[in-house]
Amino acid sequence: MRSLLSIPLAFMLAAPLTAQKRAIAYTEFDLPNGLHVILHEDHGTPIVAVSVMYHVGSKNETPDRRGFAHFFEHLLFEGSKNIQRGEFSKLVEKAGGVLNANTSGDRTYYYEVLPSNQLELGLWLESERMLHAKVDQVGVDTQREVVKEERRQRYENQPYGTVTMEVFKRAFKQHPYQWPTIGFMEDLNAATEADYQAFYKKFYVPNNAALVVAGDMDPARTRSLVERYFGGIPKGASVEQPVTVEPPLGGEVRDTIFDRIQLPAVVMGYRIPANGTPDFYAVELLNRLLTGGNSARMNVAIKDEQQLAVYVGAFNFPFEHPGIAMMFAVANAGVDAGTLESAMQREIDALQNAPIKPEELAKLKIQLETELIGENSRVAGIASGLATAHVLLGSTELINTEIDRYLKLTAEDLQRAAKTYFVAENRVVLYYLPQQTNHP
Repeated sequence: MRSLLSIPLAFMLAAPLTAQKRAIAYTEFDLPNGLHVILHEDHGTPIVAVSVMYHVGSKNETPDRRGFAHFFEHLLFEGSKNIQRGEFSKLVEKAGGVLNANTSGDRTYYYEVLPSNQLELGLWLESERMLHAKVDQVGVDTQREVVKEERRQRYENQPYGTVTMEVFKRAFKQHPYQWPTIGFMEDLNAATEADYQAFYKKFYVPNNAALVVAGDMDPARTRSLVERYFGGIPKGASVEQPVTVEPPLGGEVRDTIFDRIQLPAVVMGYRIPANGTPDFYAVELLNRLLTGGNSARMNVAIKDEQQLAVYVGAFNFPFEHPGIAMMFAVANAGVDAGTLESAMQREIDALQNAPIKPEELAKLKIQLETELIGENSRVAGIASGLATAHVLLGSTELINTEIDRYLKLTAEDLQRAAKTYFVAENRVVLYYLPQQTNHP
């Protein structure tokens, strides 16, 4: 028998992993109050995920109330009319489950993963969050301190921690993506209890949300429970999403940031199309080609062969509106930022000058399919995928078909995307340099 390692990659592509990909079955419906509900039945393990995605992120904020969406991610664990302050998480943990939440520029996502016999608990908790959350000064004061500490740890006291916010505030001048999701403490401090209550009333309504239940459950019984816990929640006013269109960057933006770091870094932020568009997927594959694994181009050339960097990374921000692709490299000891940038630029030029090899493209697609199979092997991953497909991409069925948008991309598609977006007039370039210490 021939070893699998001896079979050419091109031959393996004749039997792609798509054949192993299991379609995610689901049912969906709307309650009269506008709540969209998606159910996925899977009896493989006796657990169930209950999640709610609200179509509100930092792009829904006003310039004087930046950070509200992320702040609510914290605030809405305080409790509710029927849940004592601080008991929300304890109820899940006592039931043998886990819970969490996260926020982006476009949405806020809450979830619990519970033993399947605790399904009703998860539904009740999320209905309480939607209808009866405690939005008062006590909770605001408590969570403000939590967010302050998070900002210090993740951004202000973290080496290179401000990279994203420094790029975005230069790449966007009109769109709300210009400010970071974590916001600014001066805005949170200036806000009143009435401001927080107004934000909750506006965005935390059933017609601005999708509820997903995935796992070991009976769909008919679950639908009945959903109707019981969520059917009586009043519909809110229609939520209009921002329509700001950021104009072209109009030329390369360059700047230098002096930070408490030991090694210089080079950051490039390129303006790219929105998530869900064909060119977004092309840029995503380009980023993977550059830094997606030890054998990726920048890792091999800049880290291994030239030994100019200790770290390189390239990644998209999957925003609902046109966003950013970022490249980031930390220099090796004794390497200056200019030399590092030149090396990065050579790899970008190579993407533009010639189509990538068939075996490189095949490898990228296999990586994507493998990741998708892994993500869809967990009920929590399925729940997140279903919610994202519906809320941000516009069709729940994309949980099964979005991968095809990647698989149909050609080497020519990627080369064209590199020529279109990875150009100087479409980017922000930052040099991160160590702060100079002046000795008397």
